[in-house]
Amino acid sequence: MIDLLTVQSSTAYPTVITMIYTLLLAFILSSLIGFTYEKTFLGLSYSRNFVQALVLSSIVAATVMQAIGDNVGRGLGMLGALSIVRFRTSFKDPRDIMFLFAALGAGIGCGVFAWGVAAGGTAAFCLVAAIVSRSGLGSRNFFDGMLRFAMPNESEARLQLEKILRENLRTFVLVTMREVDGGSRIDVAYQIHLRRNLGAAQVLKKLTQIQGLSGVQFMMQDATTEM
Repeated sequence: MIDLLTVQSSTAYPTVITMIYTLLLAFILSSLIGFTYEKTFLGLSYSRNFVQALVLSSIVAATVMQAIGDNVGRGLGMLGALSIVRFRTSFKDPRDIMFLFAALGAGIGCGVFAWGVAAGGTAAFCLVAAIVSRSGLGSRNFFDGMLRFAMPNESEARLQLEKILRENLRTFVLVTMREVDGGSRIDVAYQIHLRRNLGAAQVLKKLTQIQGLSGVQFMMQDATTEM
């Protein structure tokens, strides 16, 4: 009974308390990775299921590594069993794959009882992920998205539009402008950079103050669908 309450790092015959500590640490580390992913996510297609999958994959990895232990035969048998399972889930964002690898790495580290390596590696990964996300490393898109609409071809409407854009946007650049309806209206498109304290919905709401403005569309820089 005393042996069951002793933390042993031997991969041959881990005790019950060791398995509990291992799975608990894998859960904590993978939850930290999932929390970092949630806070640093910058795209549009956020998936709650993916964050939960990060935690679950770490638990599975830790369990598998404990089951294999130092037995080569078990390792080969587990490899053959896992080769039957085919994962057909596609990842559009390479960053998601890195977070999945980090969760698996934390689980594997816990499973082989390299707790210090698992904890240190997870802390370093989350710290670097947060720094890279804040610094905007690799970003070449200065604008947040494209704003498109049609409005009356009148000087008063143009002045009102320019005033709203200057007050509510950090930067905006006219991309296209063409006359429609026999020149009575113009169809325009702007590349815009939003202010931190204002969202796209607030800017669109203020644009509705312009009389005769219609067909407002805002498309994010990396989006595949219009909002």
